[in-house]
Amino acid sequence: MKFSLFAHMERISESQDQRQLYKEFVELCQIADKGGMHAVWTGEHHGMNFTIAPNPFLNLVDLARQTKNVRLGTGTVIAPFWHPIRLAGEAAMVDIMTDGRLELGIARGAYSFEYERLRPGMDAWEAGQRMRELVPAVKGLWKGDHVLEGEFNSYPATTSAPLPLQQDGPPIWVAARDPNSHEFAIANDCNVQVTPLWKGDDEVRHLADTFDAACAKLPNKPRPKLMLLMHTYVAEGESDAQQAAEELNRFYNYFGAWFMNKREIRQGLIKELTDEEIAAHPFYSPEAMSRDLVIGAPQAVIDRIKSYEAMGYDEYAFWIDSGMSFERKKASLERFISDVMPAFA
Repeated sequence: MKFSLFAHMERISESQDQRQLYKEFVELCQIADKGGMHAVWTGEHHGMNFTIAPNPFLNLVDLARQTKNVRLGTGTVIAPFWHPIRLAGEAAMVDIMTDGRLELGIARGAYSFEYERLRPGMDAWEAGQRMRELVPAVKGLWKGDHVLEGEFNSYPATTSAPLPLQQDGPPIWVAARDPNSHEFAIANDCNVQVTPLWKGDDEVRHLADTFDAACAKLPNKPRPKLMLLMHTYVAEGESDAQQAAEELNRFYNYFGAWFMNKREIRQGLIKELTDEEIAAHPFYSPEAMSRDLVIGAPQAVIDRIKSYEAMGYDEYAFWIDSGMSFERKKASLERFISDVMPAFA
C-alpha cells in the first residue's frame, strides 16, 4: 500500500489571503514529501474558491522545486476542457521539468457550474465521451505521428512536442465509477482512481469489485493500479474526532450545494449555508461522516486502511480538503505519517 496526499487551496471566506493559502498548500505537500508519502495530487477547477486550482501543472512545477522525492499528480485534469495536442505537450513539458515525476490523472469533471462556463450546453454524458476520445489520443501523440478523426477533435499526423521524459509517457489515471469507465481505463492501459462519496465501506467494496470484474473481463490486459481517495482525519482523542466529523459534514454540505449548482455565488464564494440548512440535509450528518469517512485515532485508521488493502487497493490518497484550519490539517497529516504509515512498512 502506497500513501499519497490529495490537496487544493480552499477559500471559504473573503477574509482569507490567497497568497497565504497557497503557502499553506505548499507546506502540506512538503510535509508529505519529507514524511515519505508516494505522491501529491491536485486537481483542476475554475471559478470556484471552494477548490482553487485553475491549472494543476503550474502547481506541480512549483512543487517540483520545493520537494525532493514525491510523485506529482494531476488529480485530475478535466478532459472536456483540453485539446489532445495541448494536453499531450503540456504534460510532456511538465514531465521534463519535474524530472519524470508526473502522474497524469484525467476525469470527465463533476460540476455543471464549470461545464456551463467553459463548455456551455455540455452534459455529463458528452463530457465522458470527450474523455474517451482524449485519453488514447494523448497516448498516440506521445508515440508520434498520430492522426485523429474524432467526434470532438480532428487533426493530421502530429507528434507531441516535447516528448515526455518517462518512457511511454507519464502513468495515466482515469477517475472511474461505473463498469464502463473501469473497462475503458483497463482497455487503454490506464490506472484507476475511485472516490466513494456517501455510502461508506459498502461503496469502497463495490468499487473494488467493479474494478476486479473489469479486470476479469479483459484478461489479456495487465492489472493496473487501483487508488482509493478518501477524506481522512487522524484524531488525538474522541472530542477531536467529533470536531472533525462536524467540520467534514459542513464541507460535504457545501460540496453538495456546489454540485447541485442552484445556490447564489458571488465573487467565487457560495452563499453561506445556515446551521439549520446543514442540520436538515437528508443524508449528510456528523454521524454519517464518522461512519463513512476515515476519522479516528491512529489504530482505528490503521484498521480501516488495512481492510482496504485486503480489498486490493494499491494506493490510499489522504484527501485533506475539509474546510478545517491549516493547523488542524497539518496536525492530522503529521499524525498520519508518524502513527499510521509505519504500520504498513
